[in-house]
Amino acid sequence: MKDIILILLVQLIYVPLFTLRTIFLVKNMTLVASALGFAEALVYVFGLSLVFSGDTGTIGMIVYAIGFGVGILLGGAIENKLAIGYNSLIVNLMEKNEVLIGHLRNKGFGVTIYGGEGRDGKRYRLDILTKRNREEELLEIIEDYEPKAFIVSYEVRRFKGGFLVNSMKKIRRKK
Repeated sequence: MKDIILILLVQLIYVPLFTLRTIFLVKNMTLVASALGFAEALVYVFGLSLVFSGDTGTIGMIVYAIGFGVGILLGGAIENKLAIGYNSLIVNLMEKNEVLIGHLRNKGFGVTIYGGEGRDGKRYRLDILTKRNREEELLEIIEDYEPKAFIVSYEVRRFKGGFLVNSMKKIRRKK
């Protein structure tokens, strides 16, 4: 029974490491990904040795697979808590909401405004770049001021210049 519990625990360590390593690699954070890969390989080999050298048989293999599935859920939850990276939101409005725009800027969000023509007339588009860990806060603010806004969010892989970069430089100088 001890080996069965150990196999499950090993999977609950291994799979989140695997998940995080993959995410860090995709985000081009190769040093962190490499360190996680090293730890992942150690845990993986240890886990497999438990499955194949113990007396757990088929039950050990099933627990290994269950641990893998639960580990994916755990790894995803950890990644969502870390919220690594940036997202860009495109917010389409029927009216130019100066109060919303001012509030977003006061909260530290960079907002660029564009005017355009939609099917039924003039529309306004806000482009907003935010850290992923602030996306929910941003969405709540938009919902409070513009519940009918059309919003598209996507992950940003790279950017250069602009409000966010300048504000990050100011924060670094203050430290």
